[in-house]
Amino acid sequence: MPTAVTTPTLFPSLTRDALLAFQFSSWYSRFSSLSIKSTIIRPLSQEFREYLDSDGVFVPDGAEDVPLESTLSDDGNNEDDNEEEEDPRRQFAFPEIDTKIRDAVALYGAVFPKLNFSSPRDAAWILPASSPLKCTVPADVYLLLKSSDFVQHDISPEHVFDGCEDDVTSDDGARSDSYELELVLRKWYPVDRGRELRCFVRQEVLLGISQRDPNHYDFWNEPEIQRKVLEAVKAYWEVNIKGRWEQTGGNYTFDFLLTRDLSKGHIVDFNPYAPRTDPLLFTYEELHERLLEHASTPQEPELRVVDSPSHPAATRNAPAHQHNMVPLEALAMSSGRNVEDFADLLREEIKKTMDDD
Repeated sequence: MPTAVTTPTLFPSLTRDALLAFQFSSWYSRFSSLSIKSTIIRPLSQEFREYLDSDGVFVPDGAEDVPLESTLSDDGNNEDDNEEEEDPRRQFAFPEIDTKIRDAVALYGAVFPKLNFSSPRDAAWILPASSPLKCTVPADVYLLLKSSDFVQHDISPEHVFDGCEDDVTSDDGARSDSYELELVLRKWYPVDRGRELRCFVRQEVLLGISQRDPNHYDFWNEPEIQRKVLEAVKAYWEVNIKGRWEQTGGNYTFDFLLTRDLSKGHIVDFNPYAPRTDPLLFTYEELHERLLEHASTPQEPELRVVDSPSHPAATRNAPAHQHNMVPLEALAMSSGRNVEDFADLLREEIKKTMDDD
């Protein structure tokens, strides 16, 4: 009797081991020559995890590259000397991490940070808009991490392994296996976001390629440019990635940055082929249909771009990750100010708070 053909499900099964293949330290050793130069600090202490999980936006002691001022008053009659502080903030200091950040800055010129899986792109507004995510001192790194909602996902193993088929926890809710938090410092340089792509691979079939930045760029309307990019990405994937990553079972997405001439590029990141990864200009149902069609008639991958300012996915003038740009407690400062003035004011208020602490 002929062997029954199994129809693939919408998503492949995702185990903890398969998921951990996508943390930065797992894939970078395999593809480092094809990606951005990076330094990995691993493992991070429980204290560092507690710092990231603590309330408020502040940097650890010693991270600002300025001498620490004494908290002792020159006035012996200070009325506050005998008053107990209400809710004193816990003090943190990570001199070893500070040193590694300074070493990476000296090596690369500037860095941008991420944790195991997530980068603080939603907090880019906290640093100057002319050089988003550019960190030149440890304080910059800590500010980005503390201001980001995205990196919170990486702090808790419960969130990291959510949705895994073998996600088994103990009675008290703790993970039954170890998960080590890591800090990644990647070489910073200006990026033309119009050249960023996300590529979707299922069962080692390159199904689709999506523009990452939801803004319209004129050059993407040219058929010759689209053909050139399709050929370049497919050739790169076949030579450098396809079949070289058995831990994923051939199911993954990869973010790709094209060179200026659009003929080559390099890997920015990998993510699981799973609901937690944004399909951008596709839906996973559409990608699944392409997989089924490919099984009967092999097809070329489809490239999708924002082809006009009126495209449904276009953000027009709305800033990316705007939901995370204005903390609720800062709304009172925003009245009557434009975006640039308000961002400058908010940065000053954060710095003032850190100085007071």
